[in-house]
Amino acid sequence: MEIKHIDNIGDNTIENFLKDVIDENSNVNIVTPRFSIYALHAIQKAISKSKSFNVLLSQQYFEKPDTGFLRRFELAEKQEKVLGNQYEIKLRNQLNTSFIAKQTASIIKNHITFKKLNPEKYSYKQLFIENEKDSLKSAMIPNDFELTGDGLGLTKSNRWNDTPVMMGNTDMVKAMLTNFNMIWNHETEAIDANKEVLKQLENIYKENSPEWIYLVSLYHIFHQQLDELDEENIIKEGSDFKDSIVWNMLYEFQKDGVVGLINKLEKYNGAILADSVGLGKTFSALAVIKYYESRNHRVLVLAPKRLRENWTIYTQNDKRNELNEDRFGYDVLNHTDLSRYKGKSGDLDLQTVRWDAYDLVVIDESHNFRNNEPSKSDNPTRYQRLMNDVIKSGSKTKVLMLSATPVNNRMTDMKNQIAFITEENTRHLQNYGVEDIDLELRKAQQVFNEWSKLESDQRSTGNFLKQVNADYFKILDLLTIARSRKHIEKYYDASEIGTFPTRLKPLTLKPDININGEFIEIKKVNQRISELTLSVYTPIHYIKPEMRGKYAELYDQEVKGGATRFTQTDRETALTGLIRSNLLKRLESSIDSFRLTTGRVLEKIESYIELIDKNSVSSRALLSLNDIGTDDEDFELFEDENVIGGKTKVLLGDMDLRKWRDDLAFDLKILKEIHYSAYQVEPNNDGKLVKLKQLIQEKIKSPLNPGNKKIIIFTAFADTANYLYDNLAENILEKYGLHSAIVTGGGNQKTTLKSVKVSDMNDILIHFSPRSKHREKIFPEVTDEIDILIATDTLSEGQNLQDCDYLINYDIHWNPVRVIQRFGRIDRIGSINKQIQLVNFWPNMELDEYINLENRVRSRMVMLNVSATGEEDLLNQKNNEMNDLSYRKNQLQQLQEEVTDLEDINGAISITDITYTDYKADLTNALKTHEKELLEAPKGMYAITKQSLLEEAEPGVIFVLKQKDLKLETKDTSLLPYLLIYMRMDGSVKVNHTSAKDVLHYFKMLTQNQTEVFQDIVDSFNKETKDGSNMTEYSLLLTKALEAIKGKREETGRMSLFTPGGTHLTTSEEEISLEEVELISFLIIRES
Repeated sequence: MEIKHIDNIGDNTIENFLKDVIDENSNVNIVTPRFSIYALHAIQKAISKSKSFNVLLSQQYFEKPDTGFLRRFELAEKQEKVLGNQYEIKLRNQLNTSFIAKQTASIIKNHITFKKLNPEKYSYKQLFIENEKDSLKSAMIPNDFELTGDGLGLTKSNRWNDTPVMMGNTDMVKAMLTNFNMIWNHETEAIDANKEVLKQLENIYKENSPEWIYLVSLYHIFHQQLDELDEENIIKEGSDFKDSIVWNMLYEFQKDGVVGLINKLEKYNGAILADSVGLGKTFSALAVIKYYESRNHRVLVLAPKRLRENWTIYTQNDKRNELNEDRFGYDVLNHTDLSRYKGKSGDLDLQTVRWDAYDLVVIDESHNFRNNEPSKSDNPTRYQRLMNDVIKSGSKTKVLMLSATPVNNRMTDMKNQIAFITEENTRHLQNYGVEDIDLELRKAQQVFNEWSKLESDQRSTGNFLKQVNADYFKILDLLTIARSRKHIEKYYDASEIGTFPTRLKPLTLKPDININGEFIEIKKVNQRISELTLSVYTPIHYIKPEMRGKYAELYDQEVKGGATRFTQTDRETALTGLIRSNLLKRLESSIDSFRLTTGRVLEKIESYIELIDKNSVSSRALLSLNDIGTDDEDFELFEDENVIGGKTKVLLGDMDLRKWRDDLAFDLKILKEIHYSAYQVEPNNDGKLVKLKQLIQEKIKSPLNPGNKKIIIFTAFADTANYLYDNLAENILEKYGLHSAIVTGGGNQKTTLKSVKVSDMNDILIHFSPRSKHREKIFPEVTDEIDILIATDTLSEGQNLQDCDYLINYDIHWNPVRVIQRFGRIDRIGSINKQIQLVNFWPNMELDEYINLENRVRSRMVMLNVSATGEEDLLNQKNNEMNDLSYRKNQLQQLQEEVTDLEDINGAISITDITYTDYKADLTNALKTHEKELLEAPKGMYAITKQSLLEEAEPGVIFVLKQKDLKLETKDTSLLPYLLIYMRMDGSVKVNHTSAKDVLHYFKMLTQNQTEVFQDIVDSFNKETKDGSNMTEYSLLLTKALEAIKGKREETGRMSLFTPGGTHLTTSEEEISLEEVELISFLIIRES
C-alpha cells in the first residue's frame, strides 16, 4: 500500500489528484458534511468520466428549524449549503456563480447521486475511489475530506494541509468501502437528496425578479433586527396581555408598533414612539402599559396638564372608560408636578409619593423635556428631578416616550430624551455599534448648523441626510418607532384599518378687519407697535447708575457654570420682543382679543403714571434698596406702594422716574390711538366674524359628507374663543337648532347642550364626537350632539375628534407644525368621513408682505449672545434661517395649497426620514409569506432591472456586500457590517457606501412591485456575458467599488480594460483583495 501526501500547495492539490486518478472505471464515493458548486465545477470533467459518483451528506440541510426569526437565520447561515464556506468568498465574488450553478446542475443530473445521512447516524468524512481494472488508481482519504474549494485546494484556508491518501485496493479500503455501501444502500440511513440539491442550484441560476433580490438583500441587511419583528419571542408567556381589551382594540399597525416598543424597552431600556399625527400613539402606549402591568410592573405616566384627563380616564371606575375591564392601575402626574414638593396631584400626595418605585415611566409629549436649562433657584429642574428621583433612583426604570415626529431645529433636542433611556450614560449603546451617543449628537448638530445656512432651494431633507453622520441614523433607528401616514397606507390592509379621509384643498380666506374699511391697516398698526418703548415692562432699564450693581446681585443669573451671566436687562428686552409679537398675533386672531390686550396694557401704564405722579407731589422720601435689607428672606414678600413688580421688585426711589414717565406717556398716546380704532369694530362689522358666520351657514346647508354639520374652530387665544362663542352659540342654536361648546383649558368650558357636565372637558368632547368616543356605551339615553366646537390649542394634540369633517383655523400659526397638529384631530385613520376640509384665515395681505411684517416685529427682539446663555436666546429662537419667517415662507405657501403631513413639510427634518422603518416593513411583509424561500436563498444572486423605472437612475450596479477583513467603523455607514454602493458602468461611484439610505432608496425604487423578470434586457445581458460565464466587466466594477470603499482614487471614464487592446488599470500601493468583502447580492441597472 502506498501513502501519498497532498498539502494543497502549488500543483500538489486534491483537485489535480482527482483529475489524474478518476477515469471511466472509477466508482467515486464521498462522505462530506458540505460541498460547494465551485469544487464540483473544478472537477466536472473528471466527474463526467467516472463510472459512478456518489456523495453522502453527513450534515443536515433543507430543514427549517422551529425557532425564532433570528435563530432560523443564524442556523441557515451556518448551513453553508452549496455556495461553499468562508474560504470560497473569493470564488463567489467573481460574480459568475449563476453560470457555475447551471453547469453544475447539469453534471448532477447526469453523473452524481446525492444522499443525506440520517441525522441519528454518524460517519467520518471520507473519499473512496474504487477502480477494478487499475488498482493503482484506487484510493482512499480516510478522514477530514470535504468537497469544497479549500478541500480541493482551489482556495487557501487554515485547515491542516498534509492529507494522507491511501493508494491501492487494500483490505482496509475494501472493509471501509463495504461499510459505506451498507449505509448508502440502507433505505432509512441514507435518503435520496438529489431533488433538494438541484432545487438549491436552481435558486442560484434561475433568473430572479428585481423585487426578489431586493427582499433577499433586506433579509441579510436587517437580520440582526429580526427579533424586533418576532412577536412570539418578544411577548413573554404567562400573561393575559393578548386577551386584554386594549390589545384587541388596536389596529394591526399599532400591534406591530407595540411589539417593537416592548422589544426596545427590554433590549435598550427605553424607546421613543414618534408616529405621525392621527395614528393613535396614546392607545399604543396604553397597550405597552398593560403588558408591563400584567407582569406586575409599577407604571407612572407623566403628561402635560392639559392632556392629563386623556390618561386618568382609563384608571377610573367610570362609564366613560371603555377599557374598564383592563383594570389599569398606573399613576398619572403632570409635567409641572416635578417642580412641586407638596400638595396634591389628583389623588397623589406629592410630599409622600415614592418617586423611585416605578418600573416603567411613560412620558407624553416628551419633547417638552428637550431642554435642560439651569434653574435660577437651588431647586432641581423638572428634567433633573425626573432623572435623579425617578429614573436613576430605586429599581431599574424603563422609559417610554411619546414625541412629536419632527426633529426640532436642534439635533441635540433628542439628547435629553435619549438620556432618560441611557440614564445619562453616553456609552449605553456601545454593544450595538455606537461608541459615544453625545458625540454623535454633537456631530449631527454641526451638520445641521451648516445645512441650515444653505439657500432655501438647497436646504432639502435629502441634502441633510447625505451629510449627517451614520451613527445618528443608528441611534434613532435603535431607539425610535416612527411611522408616517404614507407608511401605514402602503404596508397595511385598508379593509382592516379603514382609510384616511381625502383632504380637500385648503380654503384660504383674507377678510378685512372692518367690513367698512374703517380700521387702520395692519402694517400701520404694526408700525405703531414697533415704535412703542414698552417701558412698562422694563423697569430695570430705568435704575439709576449707582444702584444697578445691587439689582444685578439680586436678579442676574449665572449660566454655563458661572462663566457668564444672564442679566435681568436681557430678560426684559427679550420680553418686549415677545409682547410686540403677541400684540400683532392678537390682532391677527381677532379684533376683540387685540382690544382686550391693548386695554390691559393701557391700564398698567396709567396705574404706573398715577403712582409716579402721586409720589412726585409727596414730601415723603421714596424707599431705596439702601433702606432695607435684601438678605432678609422676607424681601420677596415685601410690599409697599413704592415697590413695583412681582418676583422682580424695583423700588421707585432707585429709578430715574422722569425718564420712565416720559416713555410711559409716549406709549400711552400710541396705544390710546390704536385702542380707540379697535373699539370702532363691532361684531356686526367685524369682517372676519361675518365671514365665519357665512362659512358655518354654508357648511350646515351643504355638508361635505351626508348629514355631517360638525365644525371645529381653533384659535390661539382664549379671548378670541370666548368672543366667538358669545357671538355664535345662541344664534346657531336659534337659527339651526345646533349646539355649540367652547374648550379653552383651565376648566373654562361652556356649552348650550344642557345635559353636559361643563366642568369636564371629556364630557363635551364625547358629545361632540359621539361615534369616535363610543358615546352609545356611556350615555345611551342622550341623542342630542354638539356640532360647533370652539377651542384653543389645549385640544390641538392627543384627541380623536374624527366625527368632525371641517376644521377652521381662525388664526394661522406661523409654525405649520401646529396647524397640521390641529388638523390631525379630524384627519385620522378609519374616519367615517370620505373627505375633510381645512379652512385657514390669514391677515388680508400677500404672504410676502406678511412675512416681512413678522420679520420686522421679530427683528426688534435682541438676540442674546450664545456665549452668555449657552443657547441662542431666551425665546428659544435661532438667529439663522432655519427659524426665521423667510425660511417658513415656503412652508406657509405650501399650507395655502395643500394639507401635508408633518414629515412632508418642505425643509423639515423628521425622525421618519432618519430611520429604516419602511425597509423593515418591506421585510416584515415578505417574511409572512416567503420566509422559507428567504432562508433558502443563496448569496451572490443578482437581478436585472430597467433604468427607466427611476428618472435619476443611471446604468450601473448596486452591490450589497458584507465586510470580512475590512476594518470600517459604524461612522462610515449605519448598516455595518453590510455595505451598499451604487456604481456607474464607467467605474465611478454614483452613491457611496456612506450614504446607505440613499442606496437603499435607489434599490427599492428600481425593484418594488417588479415581480417578473425583464426578459428582453435579461436576454441581451446573457448574450453579452455568454450566459453569465464572462463577468469580467462586473467583477472589475466590484473591485472599483472596493477601492471606493477603502478610499481609493477613482478613475474617470469607462475603464480602459473594457475595450480591446486597452491598458490594465493602475493599481495603488495597497492591493485590493476581493476576499475582504463577501458578496451578498447585486442589482444590475440597464437601459431598456
